[in-house]
Amino acid sequence: MKPRSSGSGRGKNSSGTKRLGAKTGAPRGAKPGAPRSAKQAPRQSLKDRPKRPAAVRDAHSPRAPRPDQHGLGGAQIEGRQAVRELLIARKRRAFEVWISNDIEDNEVINDIIELANDQRVPVRRVARKEIEREARSEAPQGVLAMAAPIPDVDLAYLIGDQASKKPKLLIAVDGVTDPGNLGAILRSCDGAGVDGVILPRHRAVHITPTAAKSAAGAAEYVPMCVVGGLPTALQQMKDAGVWIVGLHDAADKSIFELGSLGDESICLVLGAEGPGLSRLVRERCDVLVNIPMLGALSSLNVSVAAALATYEVVRLRGLK
Repeated sequence: MKPRSSGSGRGKNSSGTKRLGAKTGAPRGAKPGAPRSAKQAPRQSLKDRPKRPAAVRDAHSPRAPRPDQHGLGGAQIEGRQAVRELLIARKRRAFEVWISNDIEDNEVINDIIELANDQRVPVRRVARKEIEREARSEAPQGVLAMAAPIPDVDLAYLIGDQASKKPKLLIAVDGVTDPGNLGAILRSCDGAGVDGVILPRHRAVHITPTAAKSAAGAAEYVPMCVVGGLPTALQQMKDAGVWIVGLHDAADKSIFELGSLGDESICLVLGAEGPGLSRLVRERCDVLVNIPMLGALSSLNVSVAAALATYEVVRLRGLK
């Protein structure tokens, strides 16, 4: 667009002075000096404008804020069994339960309603589409709950006093980012009586709704610890007398050759499928073992590997 010259233009005569009746910023017919209306008030500069208030979420929405990167998460729980175990465990406060109004009452649903009523937790019957809109997992099964986040424990608590207590069985995960895998690992850990699970703070999944649903309630019972760096945490455990056993496909020793090491406090370290254990984590391990693969494939799903390894340690201790 070409700039207008000072001697021409709308509302000006050839001398540059404003003509009568030209737009002056005041409404037509207004008296000189009359204040402008709100619509015609001059714009404020950006620095003078009031700040926009923070968005307020619908009070009826159960969706939790995104979990803090320093915590475990787990504030939103989806799935019938996961919500039921949340209420049974009573290890953290439940705020509200949503149940789809098209679900027929059954044993699990009746348990959820009864447990919630006993704990004075509000139960709302809502349309299934509302639950699906708020859900973060693929199949919430028509049940959703909000609760306080899962508290994590200190590493020193998991390690305990090695001189006076029974041998520990711990699990550490390295680079596991799939929430379904983490949930399945927690479920196996609960069944095998694992004393605790160590999770890195970064580049690892924590307790998302999908992880909690896959765990089927195990997230309420298995102690978990979030550490800033896994190699450092492994070294702390070694210094405390815990043997670090890493599962590594290229290891020369089998998990079934642990022998008398099964009587000691052990931390089994599991890597993600594909990358496996990172270099620094491998260097912190006392022993590297593999799970023999007799078929065409070269590795197992990390959650299956966790189940096999933990129950092998349980088997060794049971035989003793």
